Amino acid sequence: MSRIQKVAFSMLPVRDAARARAFYESTLGLARGSHSADGTWTEYDLPGGGCIALFRHPDPAHTVRPGGVSVAFEVDDLDALNLELKAQGVAYQADMVHSPVCRMSIIADPDGNTLILHHLRKKG
Repeated sequence: MSRIQKVAFSMLPVRDAARARAFYESTLGLARGSHSADGTWTEYDLPGGGCIALFRHPDPAHTVRPGGVSVAFEVDDLDALNLELKAQGVAYQADMVHSPVCRMSIIADPDGNTLILHHLRKKG
């Protein structure tokens, strides 16, 4: 039996905590949860489960290596969200990717971390 039961959170490295928080809160509409006052750590609990955590290393000399993690967000209306995000100037890595079971758009946050906007096709 495995001792690993679920993903506790997905951590994304960020360079500028205020800029990252603005993107995740204002642009993506997530509600800030547990966080440190200095911006080292910020959590966003997602309504359907899971948690995204932003981490800014306390040592400014520490090199952030963005792009090493991809997080996929399930969305209700991918087309409408894409129109809204494009109007806000969000950087897209892939406009629309089709698979037999889903459609996805791939965007980048201000630190270059890959975010996947995922819409599962209805069965039937």
